[in-house]
Amino acid sequence: MTVAEHRVWDPLVRLCHWTFAIGCAAAFLTEEMRTAHKIVGYAVLAAVLFRILWGFFGSYHARFANFVRGPREVGAYVGAMLRGEEPYHEGHNPLGALMILALLLLLLVIGISGWMQTLDAFWGEEWVEELHATSADLLLWLVPLHVGGVLFASLRHRENLVKAMITGTKPAPVHPVSPAGTAPLPAGRVG
Repeated sequence: MTVAEHRVWDPLVRLCHWTFAIGCAAAFLTEEMRTAHKIVGYAVLAAVLFRILWGFFGSYHARFANFVRGPREVGAYVGAMLRGEEPYHEGHNPLGALMILALLLLLLVIGISGWMQTLDAFWGEEWVEELHATSADLLLWLVPLHVGGVLFASLRHRENLVKAMITGTKPAPVHPVSPAGTAPLPAGRVG
């Protein structure tokens, strides 16, 4: 039996995502190679700036307005998740949205502070170097949390989110999905 699939993430969202993943790994590997490190850093920064713009003007699931939720909704989602009753989300769930915002902000700080170190006005400024290094260290904590969240959600909802971020498609939900992209999980799909 084949499962119907539907497009969730457009090619530009996926390109940015994998640019971040590969670029961050490359940045850590080229830390001692100044020129390569700068090139990788500028590529990631350009992708971050584009993704922020795409978050306002992009496709439906790319737009922040369609997946970022306020504290009350995030808290309700966490409570429902702890009870094993969280609603299905076509795109990012409220916790995933928080992670996206945190990672984008962190990558923006890393990129800008790295660029600032190349300017005469900030050359050798300890606070700029410290901001860059501390932000990069924080990224080393957030990335495993992000990957863990993806694995948890993939197992919980029985869908391969890594594959979805490669292909852009996810299995169609069993029940109709509301205009906001959420629907209660069908019985038996939790846990």
